[in-house]
Amino acid sequence: MPSPDGVSVVIPTVGRPSLDPLLDRLHTQIAPIPWEVLVVYDHEHEGPAATRNRGWRAARYGWVAFLDDDVEPAPDWLAVLAGDLNQPEDVAGVQGRIVVPVGERTDWAVNTVRLEHAWWATADMAYRRDVLAEAGGFDERFPRAYREDADLAYRVRRLGYRLVRGRRRVNHPVRKESPWASLRAQRGNADDALLRRIWGPRWHDLLAAPPGRRHRHAGTLALGLAAIGFAATGRRRLAALSALGWASATADFFAVRRRNAPDAPVVPLAVTSALIPPLAIGHWLSAWYRHRHAKPWFAGDLDGVSPPDVEEGRWISWNPRR
Repeated sequence: MPSPDGVSVVIPTVGRPSLDPLLDRLHTQIAPIPWEVLVVYDHEHEGPAATRNRGWRAARYGWVAFLDDDVEPAPDWLAVLAGDLNQPEDVAGVQGRIVVPVGERTDWAVNTVRLEHAWWATADMAYRRDVLAEAGGFDERFPRAYREDADLAYRVRRLGYRLVRGRRRVNHPVRKESPWASLRAQRGNADDALLRRIWGPRWHDLLAAPPGRRHRHAGTLALGLAAIGFAATGRRRLAALSALGWASATADFFAVRRRNAPDAPVVPLAVTSALIPPLAIGHWLSAWYRHRHAKPWFAGDLDGVSPPDVEEGRWISWNPRR
């Protein structure tokens, strides 16, 4: 297998305090191959897709490793990365192992822990530079750190390349966030709507993305709107039944979130459980209309690539605090 000529580590950032400790960790490490670090500031608020594109296009080496600016690489991260990149020509990307240490199980912590099982997350993901160019880089229509990495990975795999898991490891601490952060996170439904436009109804399977609860949110919202409509027209019995259905669906959603996040404050969790369904559907519908003219990256049918093979480079994440 050919040895890598070197690696460019690209770190997109908005200048969070976690950046300096990350750079300190990298600068104390030794790698058996040439390497550089490119810190790319998002001063114009273009989003991580556009920022990463600026980074890899300025890279000098054949491999580009993307890191988030809030991860903590293991002390041997660079050395193990060099081994991870020693791949046959048909392997275009290698993902690192992401571990999320969890103390309190808050709502935001539950959201962050999903990174441990995400496919091709750019919190720690390396690609061949020429393949990034061939695939067109990250799609800059995705303004958030959400789905843009899964979209790129799928396009790379459609070009006929393989993506594998590596052995290097980073910790991804849980940032301190407001208990209302889950409301802001619903903007990700807009990115899902874009993916549905450009990849079709099977996009969840093709990109190995979890389906989420949007269909249930739509049902909950429909019950709430029905209750309001029936009440406005004087049909009290139907209004009461619809309101009961809305309350039951909302209580079920709250119970699931409470079970997963027992340390989350109860009142914000209850309020956000009622507000998330209309926000999620609102963001989806708005983006569905906004991206009505979006074109797919590839013409033809979408059956050419199967979801990732979990046996390929399988690893098991162990977290003693979970």
